Amino acid sequence: MNLSELHKKLIAVARANPPGDAVPLSFEKRIMALIAARPVMDRWAVWARGLWYAAAPCVAVMLLFSAWAFVPSTNETASGDLSYQFDSAMLAAVDQVNADNDPTW
Repeated sequence: MNLSELHKKLIAVARANPPGDAVPLSFEKRIMALIAARPVMDRWAVWARGLWYAAAPCVAVMLLFSAWAFVPSTNETASGDLSYQFDSAMLAAVDQVNADNDPTW
């Protein structure tokens, strides 16, 4: 269908049916008063409430991990020590080069 013909038909139908007087007196004033009476959402308050709700679980997780860090380990060998495992993993390539006695390193 041609858009200009559709536009002409819709305009003709709208002109043939004028709006009625069924709108109550001062309807727009009541609607505007209702809109003005609605409270404005404070975005900073929403963020603050969310952060306060998240603070308690964060403190609980921090206390749990702190207690876990101070509990003595039953396995005190080098294989059970996390710092030793981290150092050996990070320096594995350097140790391999030194083991080969490669002069380029």
